[in-house]
Amino acid sequence: MADAAHAKPHHDYHLVNPSPWPALGATSAFLVAVGGILWMHHAAGYAPVIFGAGVIGIAYTMFSWWRDVIYEAEVEHDHTRVVQISHRYGMILFIASEVMFFVAWFWAYFNTALFPDQLQDVGRIAFTGGVWPPKGIETFDPWHFPLLNTLILLTSGTTVTWAHHALLENNRKGLIWGLVLTIALGLTFTCVQAWEYAHAAFHFSGNMYGAAFFMATGFHGAHVIIGSTFLIVCLFRAMAGQFTPTQHLGFEFCAWYWHFVDVVWLFLFACIYVWGGGAAAG
Repeated sequence: MADAAHAKPHHDYHLVNPSPWPALGATSAFLVAVGGILWMHHAAGYAPVIFGAGVIGIAYTMFSWWRDVIYEAEVEHDHTRVVQISHRYGMILFIASEVMFFVAWFWAYFNTALFPDQLQDVGRIAFTGGVWPPKGIETFDPWHFPLLNTLILLTSGTTVTWAHHALLENNRKGLIWGLVLTIALGLTFTCVQAWEYAHAAFHFSGNMYGAAFFMATGFHGAHVIIGSTFLIVCLFRAMAGQFTPTQHLGFEFCAWYWHFVDVVWLFLFACIYVWGGGAAAG
C-alpha cells in the first residue's frame, strides 16, 4: 500500500510538492521593501540590515527554487511534453510583461520628445526649452560607442543561436563554445555601456533628457546583466551535461530572453540614440 501511495501518477501533468520557497520569497521581498523605505528615509539605523537580510533571502529562494525545478526535470522527469508547453506559455507571458515594462519607458520618452513645447505644461518648457534634445544637452554620437554596442549585442544573438542549434544536434562542444562567446559579448556590452555612462555629458537629475535616457538604457543594461547571469548558469549546466536535444527548457528560455534583450536594444538605439540624438545623430 505504501508503494502504491508513492507511485508516480500515470498522467502528463506535474502536481508540485509542497514547497517553502513561495512563503520565504514573499517574506524576503517584504523585508527588502521595508528595509529600502526605512533606509531611504533614514528612519532607522538598522535599515541596511533589514534590506540585506531580504536580499539574501531572495537570492537563497531563487537558488533553491530553481534547484528544485532542475531536480524535477533531470531526476524526477516530471517535465513531460504537456508540462513543457505550460512552461513555454509562462515564459511567453513573462516576456510579454517585460515588453510592457519597456513600453512604459518609451512612452515617457516620446511623450516628452514629441511634444517638448506643449504650452499647457509650463514646467516642461522650462526643462526642455521647447526643443528636443533640450538646450544645453550634449548627446552621444550614435555612430560611435552606441553603434559598437549594437554590433556586439547583435553578434551575441547569433552566437546564442549557434549554441542552440549545436544542442539540437547534440554537439556539446558547439553548445559550450557558443555560450562562452555569448557571455563574453554580453559582458563586453556591459563594460562599454559603463564607460559610456562614466563619460556622459549630462546627468540623471536636473533634466528630463537625462532621466529618460538613464532610466530606459539603464534598465536595459540591468536586463543584460540578468541575461548574462542566466547564460552563465546555462554554461555550467551544459558542462555538467544536463541539457539534451529533446529537453532543454532552461537553455531555450535563456535564448528567448537574450533575443528579447537584443530587440529592445535595437529600439533604444534607433529611438533614443539616433532619432533623439539631435545634431549628434546627423
